[in-house]
Amino acid sequence: MIYASRDNSYTTISTVFEGKVNDCFIAGNTGSGEKGLYTLLVIKDHRTVRDFMEIYRLWRSEEESPLIEAFSFGQVFCLVFPYRMERELYRFFVGEAYTLERCESICESIILACIASYLPPALLFLILSQKKINLSKDDSVFLSFSVDLEELDRTKTEKDCATECARILLDILSTKQSEKNISYILLSKKMNNRSYSRFTEIYRDLKIASTPVKKRGIILTIKSFFYRNSDTLFGILFWICMILMIIALILLFSHLVLGDVPFLRIFFNSFKNIGTESLLQ
Repeated sequence: MIYASRDNSYTTISTVFEGKVNDCFIAGNTGSGEKGLYTLLVIKDHRTVRDFMEIYRLWRSEEESPLIEAFSFGQVFCLVFPYRMERELYRFFVGEAYTLERCESICESIILACIASYLPPALLFLILSQKKINLSKDDSVFLSFSVDLEELDRTKTEKDCATECARILLDILSTKQSEKNISYILLSKKMNNRSYSRFTEIYRDLKIASTPVKKRGIILTIKSFFYRNSDTLFGILFWICMILMIIALILLFSHLVLGDVPFLRIFFNSFKNIGTESLLQ
């Protein structure tokens, strides 16, 4: 499927989901604009289109929004956002392998990613509530825009986003409750009282309560290395197993067809004679 604006033509490559009010695709730009992959939200519900346009009309940001383009195409309204291959936080975060300091650092990165998103609260709230947060291998954090707009609520404020963000941070910090986790205790108390109205308030409390950085032990360093590079290590292990299996099949085939394994003659014949004496006498 192709969705065309005045200057660009977006060809869908894969479908992320098909929803009640909008569909989401990964699309490539085949028009005159910058090439690459994009997240394409196609809104089918006219009320959602009106709400979205009203949200952006009222939203005032001094920084550039990540929304690249918005345009009508036939009976639908299209939104174009940057695309980056997802690496979901809740899938790749392994709390038991991380130190408390590293968990707190990831929490700080999540807050900063929200602040630097320059998104209206209504859209940012959907990203947070739908867990569209990604964790890179270097522990940097980025947001995805493949959101379902069915629950888009233009009354959401930064307070709602801050509360949702704090809830995610508590999920991360809860993996270290067995330690002296002051940051978890402080955020829990503030969350129970719904005290957070801004992201900067969460960031301030986290910095105040953060554990001083300690030198990691060798065992924890090794564990972190294996968790961080698990995909690569499993890939290497897979190919080693494949090679060994192919060798085993070749040896089995040789044995069935030739009656023995020619490769093993190298080792067997080497011991038939030692010096001038034959071992077969």
